[in-house]
Amino acid sequence: MKPCPICGKPSTQAYRPFCSRRCADVDLGRWFNGTYVLPGNEQPPTEDEN
Repeated sequence: MKPCPICGKPSTQAYRPFCSRRCADVDLGRWFNGTYVLPGNEQPPTEDEN
């Protein structure tokens, strides 16, 4: 198995690809905070958004 992408420890089956619930939560928090961003084209606002 690959190591945990957050801390580098061996991953566990229960939290794969992470080693623990803590590292899984850290990763989720990074998504919520906008640390991770998927590239894409910015769309102009629609009439509904104005």
